[in-house]
Parts: sequence; C-alpha cells; structure tokens
Amino acid sequence: MPRKQSSGKYKLKTHKATSKRFRTTGTGKIVRTKIGKGHLRRNTSKRTKYLLAETITVNSNGLVKHIKRLAPYMSKKD
Repeated sequence: MPRKQSSGKYKLKTHKATSKRFRTTGTGKIVRTKIGKGHLRRNTSKRTKYLLAETITVNSNGLVKHIKRLAPYMSKKD
C-alpha cells in the first residue's frame, strides 16, 4: 500500500499549559479564569469565592498574539 503524500506543511505542537488555562468564546475572544482557586479558601468570604468563578477576557494585544502562537488550534471550530 503506498504512503500518503505529505502536503509539505508541518503540524504545530500545542503548548498544553496554555490550552488548559485559556479558551476562546464563540466570538473569538480569549478568556481566562482567575487565580487563587487552588486551596486555602476556607476562611474566604462567599462573595470573594463567587467572584473567583468569573472569567476575564484577555485585552492585551501582545498577550493575545502570544497565546495564539502557543496554542494555534485553540480557535479552530470543528
């Protein structure tokens, strides 16, 4: 059986930490979660814990460019 001809393009590897920390919305914006949710939240107020659940849009153009370079297939919708 003959091998499939390669198209000459390379597959890019996704930076896994970036793909776990960021995601894209339906409109294409990149959002992230807030920090400080790992542990030691027993003495934190309910309001603070509620506010930690929100997601924040990444507004810096330099960071957006950096994130898209690290996770090139994140914005692709299949």
